[in-house]
Order: sequence, then structure tokens, then C-alpha cells
Amino acid sequence: MISTGLFSNVMSPSIKKLLNFRKPQEDDIDDWSDKAIKSLAKKLKKSGSLADLEAAITNPDRPSKCVTIPRSLDGRLQVSSKKGLPHVMYCKLWRWPDLQTHHELKGIDSCDFTFSKKGDDVCINPYHYIRVDNPVLPPVLVPRVPVPSELGGDYPSTLSPIQSDDYSSMSSQPPPYHPTLFGAGMQPFQFPETPPPIYDDKSDISASPRSNIGLPGSSASSVCSPVNSPMSSLPPPQAEVSEDVVPVTYIEPDHWCEISYYEMSDHVGEKFPARRQVINIDGGTDPSSDNRYCLGLLSNVNRDHQIEQTRRHIGKGIRLSYAAGEVYVENLSEGSIFVQSQNCNIRHRWHPATVCKVPQGCYLNLFNNQEFAEILSQMAHRGYEDVYQLVTMCTIRISFVKGWGAEYRRQNITNTPCWIQVILNGPLQWLDKVLVQMKPPPNGITSFS
Repeated sequence: MISTGLFSNVMSPSIKKLLNFRKPQEDDIDDWSDKAIKSLAKKLKKSGSLADLEAAITNPDRPSKCVTIPRSLDGRLQVSSKKGLPHVMYCKLWRWPDLQTHHELKGIDSCDFTFSKKGDDVCINPYHYIRVDNPVLPPVLVPRVPVPSELGGDYPSTLSPIQSDDYSSMSSQPPPYHPTLFGAGMQPFQFPETPPPIYDDKSDISASPRSNIGLPGSSASSVCSPVNSPMSSLPPPQAEVSEDVVPVTYIEPDHWCEISYYEMSDHVGEKFPARRQVINIDGGTDPSSDNRYCLGLLSNVNRDHQIEQTRRHIGKGIRLSYAAGEVYVENLSEGSIFVQSQNCNIRHRWHPATVCKVPQGCYLNLFNNQEFAEILSQMAHRGYEDVYQLVTMCTIRISFVKGWGAEYRRQNITNTPCWIQVILNGPLQWLDKVLVQMKPPPNGITSFS
């Protein structure tokens, strides 16, 4: 007697079609894609939606129905040895095999069950999502004759500290207060009470979509609403834009960021150039992967017991992703991580030196190229010093397990046992090209070239 079960030797025509329409997968270990498709087909057969998925996959140019599965508690789906977001899994299988992260996807308007809507069911129809490309950034128009800056002060006559291996001076001081970025209503530097973490930025999701994490008594979206955006509070340039300008365009670099690992004030190991969109930084020992920066094998003669203890808790570490012109960090470790990102802080109208706590399983939007482009464009019309101050915005610092700042015993990140510094090459190089087109002030500030 021949079995007609779903996983029998006699495969149903629907499953055959779904298998035939899948895209070649670079990392299809142990026929994982077979298991993922068959597992999904089993669920959809019970709900009566298998035919809808088949119609969507085999007729991509025609409108198709939602194909939903129940959302799990953490939003992820386990298939064999892999666990991930279901809509990403199936978009990767049937449309974009090079898809890296859910930040590259956006649901179509007509779908009521896209992942970002956080309902009890989630649509996994690949044709109910579109892929978000990196936005085309307008060039910064630099006046050939620079206008005087609003700000004065002493600036270093040498290269920025981020160009050297000694980051102690830059790390131990808060980013400079810049009134033009915060508007007249914001006060000069006062250490505020460290705000609770924000993991939901507009359409962002946390790793626990049902947990409603955010500020006490309010939702994260209320903090991130457009009315609070610093982009709307930036005052217009005081001088008219000259007709005689030099356009400076943004160019994506070969590696989008450079990662350095520190223990206290010691720079440990070599810098890691990120060529992949998604980079895991963990406590592993693989020295050869181009999408992992493994800290487990790095040695330091100055390592003490506290550092050793902290390193044991790094575990799966963090995931940095760069998608659609935005940088995100996701905490995969068992403890909290602590993040300082000036771009993120300005977006939430926090002081630029604010350190944000990101618990296990949550993520945070660290940087937005379009926001940076708008700020850089405005500062270019104010003067050289104003542009130079944006250097700190291109640097992100993340500590593992132990926090620092006004609410902690450790005032500086160089007092934390284990931390990383992420330098965003694209924005920094863009800023440098703008500085090259501007005349330095008499006190001798230079670009980084």
C-alpha cells in the first residue's frame, strides 16, 4: 500500500511546484530549503492556504491572497537547525536569495498581515513584500566661499582621534554640544537621567513584538513620532546659499564600517572591515569568516579577572546590519548591551552623549544616512567647524554587559571591560570630501585625507 502522506515518497504536485520555483540558496546546508518548504506546506494544508501560496509563487505577476501562519511569541520560526523571521525565510527562498535582514523588506499596502503590523498572524506570501533599496542621497552643495561659523573654539590641528589607535581622549569625553542640532529649546550639556531604551523606531520591531517595551506610560512610537524629529527642528541656515557651489556626492565604500575591539583602554586584535551587510560580533573562535568578528581567540596580556568574566557572557554577541541606508544593532547575547550613537540620540531628542541600554533579544536603529545627509547639508552652509563637529556622529560605541555614563559607576567607556567601536566609513568619507571643498579656518583644522 502506498502512503499518501505529505512527506511520503509520492510528493504532491503542489509541493513539487513550490520546490521547483525556489531560488538557488548559497547556504542550503542539509537540504534545509526542502525542509522549510515541506514544513510550511504541512501547515498551510491544514489551514487550506496551500493553493493560495502555489498560485502566488507560480503567477508572480497576478494579484494574490494573503498566506498567513500564526506568529510565535518572539516572532521567529524554527526550521531544523535555523531560526529566523518567517517572511524573511520565504522571501529569500522564492524571490531574493541574497536577502540578509528584515530591514530590507516592506509590506505592500494592500496586505493586512505584513510582519510589521504585529498581528496574531503573519503573511509569508513573498509577493506581498517589496525590497527596499538604499536611498539615493542628494549631493551636499558646498559654497565655494564658506560662510563664517556660528561657533568658535579651539580644535585639534592634527588628524581626528578616530584615525589613530589611541581612542582614549575621544572615548572619555562626551560629544560636543551643538545648539544648531537641537534647537533653542534644548539646554547645554547636563547629564539627564538615563532614558529607558527605545527599540521601536517607526516601523521597527523589537525581538519580542508582544512585549510592549518602551518608556513607562508611553509607547515607543510616541517618542519616535515625526513631531519629535530633530530634522523638523533644525533652523534654516542664516546665510543664503551661494549660486557658486560644489556638489559633493555620497559613494558607498567597499566596506561600510570598520570595527575595533577594546578591553578597558587597550585596543585588542586587528580592525575588522565589514564587507557584508550583516556582521555578527560574538565570543566564538572562527578566524576566517567575513561575516563574523570572533572575539574568542583574541589575547591581551593586560586582561584581568573582570574582563575574563565579561567575555564569558558575550556568547552570541550582537548583530550589526546595514540595510536601506540604515544601521541596526540586535542583541543576541544573554545580557544587556549599552550603545552610544549620536545620530540615534538626535533622532530621539536626547543629549548626544546619552548611553542607551538594549536588553537581550531587542534591537535599535543606530544610524540613518538620510538624516545624516540633511544635517551635513545644513552644516556645510554654516562653516568648516560645524561640519568638523559631525565627525563624532560617524562613530558608534557599544559595550557588553557593563554600562557607562552618568547613571553608572563607570563614567567613561574606557572603564568598561569589553566594548567595540564602529566607524561608519561611508558617512565619514562623505564628510571628509565636504571638508576638502571648504577653506579651513586660520587655527589649522584639516580634513582627514
